[in-house]
Amino acid sequence: MTSSSVVLPRQRTGRARSTVDLELVVPAFNEAGRLPATLAELTEFLTQRPWRSRVVVVDNGSTDGTATTVAGHPDVVVIGCARPGKGAAVRRGLESSTSRFVGFLDADLSTPVRTLTRAVAALEAGAAAAIGSRHVPGAELVIPQPLSRRVGGAVFRALARRLVPEVRDTQCGFKLFERVAVQRALADCRVDGFAFDVELLRRIRLGGGRIAEVPVAWTDDQRSTFRPLHDGRAAFADLVRLYRAEVAR
Repeated sequence: MTSSSVVLPRQRTGRARSTVDLELVVPAFNEAGRLPATLAELTEFLTQRPWRSRVVVVDNGSTDGTATTVAGHPDVVVIGCARPGKGAAVRRGLESSTSRFVGFLDADLSTPVRTLTRAVAALEAGAAAAIGSRHVPGAELVIPQPLSRRVGGAVFRALARRLVPEVRDTQCGFKLFERVAVQRALADCRVDGFAFDVELLRRIRLGGGRIAEVPVAWTDDQRSTFRPLHDGRAAFADLVRLYRAEVAR
């Protein structure tokens, strides 16, 4: 990649953005409280890397002034997504990118930004996707999730493994992609909820792309917007639909 820093954006809407080496999408729903610190840490890290980079916040229908808070940051592009669901927000950011590598990470930075270095290296070595994983050798749970979410997550992983057998952790909110590969995969994706990641990784795999899992040091944030009962039930329902669709093929 060329040697540069964060690109100061002229666009603050969904219009075509200039091409950079790495574009990072941050889906945000009512994240006015956490985003300023997250963006400060993320952009500071990127200015020290040898990549032309950009951060894109996708405001997913927030009602707490998220877009207004982010709009004051000079190193960040803000676009909107009226369709509800994390998957819809991520898709909006990924599909509108023209950069070489594009990915997404959670607004709470549960995965440290330094993980980007290993992920970019995996993409440059030929992987179509480089994803954070809490369940591969070298991973560390600094602050684990509550027991109820860990149990639910174990069941979800067991089901997801039927669709993406070689991936141990489909749900870590840190993923980078080779842009052409991910946009091709997105054309066949239909899920907009929390099972979005499973469908996307399966499509990349079916397209012949290699998926590299990068161990992460995970810190759970109890302020997560994930609602175990509501969102968990919807994610399992989407996963079952994906499985049935694959069986019917």
